[in-house]
Amino acid sequence: MFAKVYQYKFPGVSEAKVAASYCSDKLGKKIVEFDFEGLNIMIGKDGDLSIIIKFSESSKLKKFENIEANFIADLKNSFVFKENKFSGIYVYNYEKEASSNELKLSGPVQMKA
Repeated sequence: MFAKVYQYKFPGVSEAKVAASYCSDKLGKKIVEFDFEGLNIMIGKDGDLSIIIKFSESSKLKKFENIEANFIADLKNSFVFKENKFSGIYVYNYEKEASSNELKLSGPVQMKA
């Protein structure tokens, strides 16, 4: 699993919330185009904003990196912040599945042909 990690520091939580909304909209529209495996956007209590985009293959990460400059330029034109970004490989990752794979049926089930 490969990841692109962005860490931004805004003057306050209010600015981070607005930026998070902007990033959610812009990056959410790229999920299918770049085949994201995961997208996490988190706000910290001191105006921190972290974005983690997961990819299954390095080629998909590189394809996204070709357009990331546009995303970052738009962000810089709209907000004042400090940034840190890097690409990496997951060494250890655990996520409990958010949905249940269970199907419970009660009573007789009728199948139509």
